[in-house]
Amino acid sequence: MSLRAAPLAAVVLPAAGLAAALLVAALVGWTSSGAVPLAGAPEAGDEERWAAARARMVEDQIRARGLGDERVLAAIGEVPRHRFVPESERRFAYTDQPLPIGWGQTISQPYIVALMCSLAGLGPDDKVLEIGTGSGYHAAVLSRLAGEVYTVEIVAPLGRRAEETLAALGYGNVRVRIGDGYEGWPEAAPFDAVVLTAAPPEVPRPLLEQLEVGGRLVVPVGGGWQQELQVITRTADGYETESVAPVRFVPMTGRAEGDAHNR
Repeated sequence: MSLRAAPLAAVVLPAAGLAAALLVAALVGWTSSGAVPLAGAPEAGDEERWAAARARMVEDQIRARGLGDERVLAAIGEVPRHRFVPESERRFAYTDQPLPIGWGQTISQPYIVALMCSLAGLGPDDKVLEIGTGSGYHAAVLSRLAGEVYTVEIVAPLGRRAEETLAALGYGNVRVRIGDGYEGWPEAAPFDAVVLTAAPPEVPRPLLEQLEVGGRLVVPVGGGWQQELQVITRTADGYETESVAPVRFVPMTGRAEGDAHNR
């Protein structure tokens, strides 16, 4: 098994029963590459080679692990992940691991992007809110699945760079806001889905309240090592919560940090 040092963020942790070595690797900040890194990144205009690497990623890292949502697979297969990572990381763009994007943040593991998009259950006319724009990659994938994407990033230079990348690549149905995502985007609510790409210690109440009845909130919840990916569905009578998998994301900052200190 080939291992590469990587930020421990936005990954699905191994289930109990897998090899102990793999479990330890995940917990100390290593991830399986999932695919062979490209031996030298293709030239900027070599989109055919990038597309081939992307197609292998979809088949070998996502579909092969049991995720069969064809709309999501098509979206992941369309969005050029290599355009959302620093040039120094591009040869790893289609391996199954998070990658650093600056300012202490990461671009998520491709499998978990696909998983979270599938869990959101989006239709082509839906409106979705993302908290934690990061590189803009996840928002780009969401934009292929929904009619409108609103995304909020608390790290201003990261958000501005993501906005520029999204605009340059033609993702015209994505709106980016710089700010604390704890309060959501109230003037655009309600949303058919809300997706968080950072982990709050507790689910921010404003995000729940901005869900449409029947809408889903996909969120990693918890502090430290105790994080769990949850899907929370708003019903006519309240909210229903489903636990999906143990995960490891970067913590949600801003007002959410106050929630952590007050626990």
